[in-house]
Amino acid sequence: MNTPDNLIVIIQDCKDQKQSAQRKLYELYGKRMLAVCMRYSNCYEVACDLMHDGFIHVFAKIGSFENKGHFEGWLRKVFVNVSLEYLRKQDSLRDAIDIDEVYALDNHEESALEQMSAKEIMEYISKLPVGFRTVFNLYVIEGYSHAEIAEMLEINEASSRSQLSRARLLLQKMILKDRR
Repeated sequence: MNTPDNLIVIIQDCKDQKQSAQRKLYELYGKRMLAVCMRYSNCYEVACDLMHDGFIHVFAKIGSFENKGHFEGWLRKVFVNVSLEYLRKQDSLRDAIDIDEVYALDNHEESALEQMSAKEIMEYISKLPVGFRTVFNLYVIEGYSHAEIAEMLEINEASSRSQLSRARLLLQKMILKDRR
């Protein structure tokens, strides 16, 4: 793994449009950014396309990164935005907002989650409807606030909160159904 000083050099070389540095950056972060794209697309081929589009955006906009803050956070934000733009173009988010059929579950059942691996949990998240999955990923995994999510998805904050709540309930329902 590169040291922070080495990463600064790679970033500067990318700003100077050096292909060898771009390749290094791709090798350093490609797998992690593919995982980000997979959380939103739920299809490996689409996620690969989104990852490649994301790196094109990164190399075009890397000049705006001022070496302030955490580079991977900046990078992740680019990939989340590329993924969200894809979902908007597919009009995937509009239909998922109106899903109402989710049932509340007892809290004593939550111990099933503690027995699961991260991979298993991510598989369940991938089964959520697009709107629920998107809000869940943005809030729980990426750490965005409901206000930020509302702005990104062009919905109101109440819709963001509602979709997160419904996503959590639906996850619980799916997990409990499979664990019984």
